[in-house]
Amino acid sequence: RVQAVESGGGSVQPGGSLTLSCTASGWNFADYHMGWFRQTPGKEREAVSCISFLGGTTYYEDSVKGRFTVSKDNAKNTLYLQMNSLKPEDTAMYYCAVRVLRVGPMVCEADNGYWGRGTQVTVSS
Repeated sequence: RVQAVESGGGSVQPGGSLTLSCTASGWNFADYHMGWFRQTPGKEREAVSCISFLGGTTYYEDSVKGRFTVSKDNAKNTLYLQMNSLKPEDTAMYYCAVRVLRVGPMVCEADNGYWGRGTQVTVSS
């Protein structure tokens, strides 16, 4: 299985910004839909934002619309998540999925087994 590696997490104050990145050796990013998911203790992993293989279609969970931006640089084999106006409720472990089965404006369906190990985002004052 491919191993994705996330980076860019950390601790910020409410209203702050972070940019997450995800890479995966030997994986051609141009061939796959991808996305970002997050999970907090005791809850299921949820889709935050996903992007189609060429970037033409994106999905955003309602609570992050207007604040988060997903993008991918297929030439650099890197997936990004720009997070602005962060809120305490954004605190979670964020996971990159380098293969997503389906992406649409209202849907992002993960393909389990293509996760990174996660990067922690903590938003608190």
